[in-house]
This record gives sequence, structure tokens and C-alpha cells, in this order.
Amino acid sequence: MFQQILDPIAGSLLLSALCAALPLVLLFVLLGVFRVKAAKAAIASLVLSFVLAVAGWQMPLDQALSATAAGIFYGLFPILWILVNALWIYKLTVATHWFDALGRTIRSISNDLRILSILIAFCFGALLESLAGFGAPVAISAAMLMAAGMKPLKSAVVSLLANTAPVAFGAMAAPIIALNGVTGLSLHDLSSMAGRQTPFIALIVPLLLVFIVDGRRGLKQTWPVALVAGAAFAAAQFITSNFLAVELTDVVAAVVTVAAVLLMLKAWQPKESVRVEGSVQDVSIPAMAGRKSAVGNGTQVSTTAGARQGSVPDRSGVPTDNSRPAPREVWLAVAPYLIIIAVFSIAQIPFIKTWLGQVGTVTFAWPGLHIEDSEGKAVAATKFKLDHLKSTGTLLLLSGLLTMALYKIPVGKSLRVYWETLKQLRWTIVTVTTVLALSFVMNLSGQTTTLGFALASAGGFFALLSPLIGWIGVALTGSDTSSNSLFGQMQATAAGQTGLSPVLMAAANSSAGVMGKMLSLQNLAVAAAAVGLEGAEGTLFRKLIGWSLGLLALITVLIFLQSTPLLGWMVP
Repeated sequence: MFQQILDPIAGSLLLSALCAALPLVLLFVLLGVFRVKAAKAAIASLVLSFVLAVAGWQMPLDQALSATAAGIFYGLFPILWILVNALWIYKLTVATHWFDALGRTIRSISNDLRILSILIAFCFGALLESLAGFGAPVAISAAMLMAAGMKPLKSAVVSLLANTAPVAFGAMAAPIIALNGVTGLSLHDLSSMAGRQTPFIALIVPLLLVFIVDGRRGLKQTWPVALVAGAAFAAAQFITSNFLAVELTDVVAAVVTVAAVLLMLKAWQPKESVRVEGSVQDVSIPAMAGRKSAVGNGTQVSTTAGARQGSVPDRSGVPTDNSRPAPREVWLAVAPYLIIIAVFSIAQIPFIKTWLGQVGTVTFAWPGLHIEDSEGKAVAATKFKLDHLKSTGTLLLLSGLLTMALYKIPVGKSLRVYWETLKQLRWTIVTVTTVLALSFVMNLSGQTTTLGFALASAGGFFALLSPLIGWIGVALTGSDTSSNSLFGQMQATAAGQTGLSPVLMAAANSSAGVMGKMLSLQNLAVAAAAVGLEGAEGTLFRKLIGWSLGLLALITVLIFLQSTPLLGWMVP
């Protein structure tokens, strides 16, 4: 039996925490400063963490190897199982003419990429997050933005940034339910508290999306619809999480927001319609205000009326056919996504969900791991719950099979597309499995716990550091659910020791943690693979780190004020 040690380096918690942070620092520096490929950066960080686990935290070599294998397995299933099947569905549509029909359907609603970034990345992405999560919303929404004419790099950036506000209640509120499970705090109180934090981020995100797409001009011309989208999502998220069902929070918020945006577009349209052209490098820089600078930066500007006139010859290769397909074509074009929603919704029906849990779940102890925490309690992460039937990836596979049948795609062609998907994701598979191995080694050796407790020892300043712990957890694991499972109990315990509300600090781990999701290496790899830019994870990281830290700072201020009498009335 291996018992974790909180302060193994010279008996100092501070020094131990600094050493525990080294693999994360190395990962971020290699990605953001030296522009090392994601797979190589992850491998280097894993090696450093492994050495620290064995030499510093005194983890037995065989258990360190077993922890590495456990992380690789978790990276393959469920995370890559989800990604491969989600991307396969998208590539099935590309292999037919239905992807082009989807693009025309999207552009017939609006050919303004600023509006589409809200409808697709923010609204539809939130709906996918509520049902699937684990990278599927980023992969699918990025593909849809590309279908609408947005360039690959910008599609990935927009989709990653949009995948923030919905995450705390994603996958049918799995993060909040996990938080309830590890802390024992009231599910309603945790849901209500998170629902009084994340809406403030939801209010801002649509404004950031239109700024990324079109700079200051985008804000000036489309702020009304961005504000309506943010306000509708925030209000629906607050009401549902506080007064209805926590599991339906993102579903309700996404549907309400789509309805609000479409109703507004019937009564109001921006004066100009913006489509992005040029090379990836050109469109990676937001256009400045004004027609002249926008055109010079490779962004085509047209009047709204002119943009609705349908197909116009365009030598740039950007889609210009904005004519709405026939109703039957529209339904068939969106059918794969309707199938996904239907399959996941059916899987959430209580008796079906119960049946799938009974016949489709295997729980087992990972071989070779015998670990206790510093207090002598068994570490839950040594046990695996394998949901082979009700897994998100399996449900996506079923959705893909139904799509095959609907589109009458031959089995041989579908298998070739699946093989092409695996080849496209080969480096993503290396990256994701390596970074999950890093996560498991850090967690099971005690490095992550050391880091968390060092931050929790700050006393009254813990309210400022608590969000950072959640951010680190999601940036490392790529999952708000995993971060809550990892740090939730520690947050609640530390809050009680410092006189703060355990509900507030536990919810802060989830609400602030989602700001780190856009920087998690597996999510960056998912986005890069989905838009066909394998190896661009470092570029995406550099473009997103400022937004991630900025949003983290905003929600940290909110959480700190909620810990004081000024906004303490917001705590259940």
C-alpha cells in the first residue's frame, strides 16, 4: 500500500508545491513559449512528473507505471472514443453532399459569421455540451463554422472560447452531480450557487466571440444580438439551475437562446454582413474597425441586403451560395445532429438510463494500484467505472450508424471514412493519452493534492486562490467533472477551516474551472484535429491564454465578493 505524502520535499509544503507545479509549468512553457508540438510537450511533462512521483513523492515504480497505464486507458476510453465517433459522423457528411447542404442551410439563416459564431459555437455548442461534452461540442461546432465559410484556425478559436459557460452544467450536469458526490453538500445548493456564478460569464462570451471574428467593428455592429444571446442564456441558466432541474440547465438555456436570437434577427439585422476570406494567417488577426482596414485584412464586407442575393462568383474559394435548400434537404442536412440530440435524449429517459446503467456498466479496481491519501483513506481514482453501453462515445457511434442508414452510405465506404478519421487523429491520440497519463500520475502520486493544499493554506486569501485551483484542475484534466472529483472535497474542507462557505468554494471550483477548459491540451488537440490543423495546438494555446486568464480574473473577483458581506447574500 502506497500512502500519499503532502510535503515530501524537505518536509516543506511550499517547496513540495513548487516542485509539483513543475510539470504544468514545463507543459505551458513548451507550448506557449517554445512552440513545441503538443505530443512532444506532453511526453516531456509526463517524464518529469513520473520522475518526481518516484524520486520525490516516493511512489513505488510499479504503481507509477500502473498509474501511467490507467491514464492512457482513460484517454482512450471515454475521451478518444467520444472524439473519434463525433469526428466520424462529421466526416460521413463531408463524404456526401449533405455537408455542403448544411453550409447553405446555415448561411441562409445569416451569412454573417459574427451572428453564426453565436448561433453555432455558443448556442448549438451549449446544446451539444449538455448532451455529450468531452470535446464533442468543440469538434462539431468548429466543423459547422467551417461549413459556413469560416477559416479553420478561427473556427477552432471561436469554438474553444464558446465552450466555457455551459461546461459547469454539461453532460446532464455531471460536474455538479460529481461535486455533490465527493463533498456531500446539497445538490440543490451547489446547483444554485453555480447558477449564480456562470451566468455572468455567459453574458460576456457572445461579445467576445464577435470581437474575435471581426474586432471592434464586430462589437459596434452586432453588440445588440450578442447581448441578447448572453442575457437569454444567463437568465435561463440561472432560473433552471435554481428553480427547475439541474440536469436540464444547458438544454433549456441553449433552446431559449436560439429562440431569442432568431426572433431578434427577424426584427433587426446589422448594417453590414461579414465573411472571412484569405489565408489562415490573415484571418487569425481580428479586423479593425472601418471598411478600409477590414478589406485590407482579408475580410469581405457587404450590405445585408446584398448578402442575401444568393450565389456570387468568388475567386477566393469561400462558399458564397446562400440560397436556402429545399425543406427536405434542410432536414436531411441537419439530420445527423438531430439524431445525436434524439439518441442522447432517449438515453436520459429514467427507465432507459437505469437499464443502461445496470447492463452497460462495469466497475473494477485498476490492477497494481493500492493507494491511500495522506489521511489513510482509499483514493477513489484507483477504481474505474466503464460505461460501455451508455458511454457518450457509444451513443455517438449509434448516431453514426443511424446516419449511415439514413444517408444510405455503404458499409465499406463508412469503414474507410472511419479509418481515415483514425489516421487524421493519430497525433491527437498520442497527445490525449499522454496528457491523461500525466494527469493520473500527478493525481495518484499526490502531486496534485500537494499543490491544492498549498494554495488552500493561504487563510483568508483562499477565496482568491480557490478559483485558480479549479482552473488548474480543468486545464490539467480537460474535464470539469474530473476537476470537481479531484479538488471538490479539498475546497469544501479548506473553506470550513478558513471560515468561508463550503458551498461557495466547492461551486467556485466548478464555475472558475471551466475557464481552463479552452487551454487543456486534449481540448486543444480535439479542436486542431477537427479543423484539419494537427500540430497547431501551440498556436491555439497562445491565442486563447489571454482570454482564459481574463475570464478567470473576472469570475475570481465575483467569487471573492460573494465571500464578503457585499455579495454574501447570493450564497444559498
